Amino acid sequence: MRWTLALIVGLLMGAHPCQRAAAQATISDDVVRIGLLLDMSGPYSDYSGEGAATAARMAVSDFGGTVLGKAIEVLAADHLNKPDIASSRAREWFDNGKVDAILETVATGPALAVLEIAKQKNKIVAFSGPGAVRLTNESCSPISIHYALDSYALTRATVKALTERGLDSWHILALDSVFGADLIQDAGAALADTGGKLVGTTRHPLATTDFSSFLVAAQSSGAKVIALANAGNDTANALKTAREFGIGVGGKQRMASLYTLINDINAIGVEGAQGLIFTEAFYWNRNEQTRAWSRRFYETMKRMPNAEQAAVYSTTLHYLGAVRQAGTDETGAVMKQMRERPINDIFATNGRIREDGRMVHDMYLVEVKKPSEVKEPWDLYNVLATIPGDEAFQPLSRSRCPLVKK
Repeated sequence: MRWTLALIVGLLMGAHPCQRAAAQATISDDVVRIGLLLDMSGPYSDYSGEGAATAARMAVSDFGGTVLGKAIEVLAADHLNKPDIASSRAREWFDNGKVDAILETVATGPALAVLEIAKQKNKIVAFSGPGAVRLTNESCSPISIHYALDSYALTRATVKALTERGLDSWHILALDSVFGADLIQDAGAALADTGGKLVGTTRHPLATTDFSSFLVAAQSSGAKVIALANAGNDTANALKTAREFGIGVGGKQRMASLYTLINDINAIGVEGAQGLIFTEAFYWNRNEQTRAWSRRFYETMKRMPNAEQAAVYSTTLHYLGAVRQAGTDETGAVMKQMRERPINDIFATNGRIREDGRMVHDMYLVEVKKPSEVKEPWDLYNVLATIPGDEAFQPLSRSRCPLVKK
């Protein structure tokens, strides 16, 4: 019997690493379950919704459909942009649904609520859509990852580019939310660093349909730039109204956006958005790899993917790779692998997860094309600059995360 056991051990030790991992794997309930808490019907549904769920399922398929010989399930639910619904669903998933990780929550309010539940349950949670930098500052945790973008990265390059053109006085029209407040704070700091000035702010509620009064207030401030610090339908509606008011079209004031995805520009059209400068985390038409994947996405969704959806694909692939490498879906072991392994895929090149949970990757300063420059549908951006990840995101020296050693 001893000789037999030794032989078996020898055979296992000589096996391929993936074979050894499969033989030693400990997957809870024999299924790896991934949860996505999305906006399926509200103002951010184009940002996330079925597109994010599709991206996650594409990642599972591209991974091979199983991990360590076990099934992979993707669950998606609508949190209606309400933190209480998001936290309730997260608790139900972790307690009774046997979900191993929640890899998207879309908005900052629901993200902060879900993070608290994930910490209580010691479960992995990742954020691509939420932009509040506090997710890697005061609210950082050993089990959370801020993946795609944040208010610091979104504001810095845009502010710098416009102030260098002499557009140095800003009025910010912001969503009345945690995310809006963070964008105001980070943009104000960036303006101070570049010699600009924040001359005023105006806040609006979520899902605003009439921006007339808000834009009149911003216009009357005399600021050279009226910057939008919102997202989704709010951004699209504000830009459309600004064009009706003649703001940004040959006048003294310029429109800028501190958070815009390609869905917004496609909805407005290049005629109305041409010349708008902002910072993006992903552009489908950037290289052959991004184009090939995006066209696969288009076959299902009939639209090109945005940064959030591409990031959900990347997060899912990275999580599954970490489970395979760890040989388990246990939170600590998987997080260790996620932090140690570099990220190279359609979303990021040499991306890495820092001790504060921030996934560091390149960002892109883009400008909306003129109609004459558009070569095909969804060909909407000129990439003005690539911002290296170490420059794009808040340096650890300025971090307020208690996990960061200084």
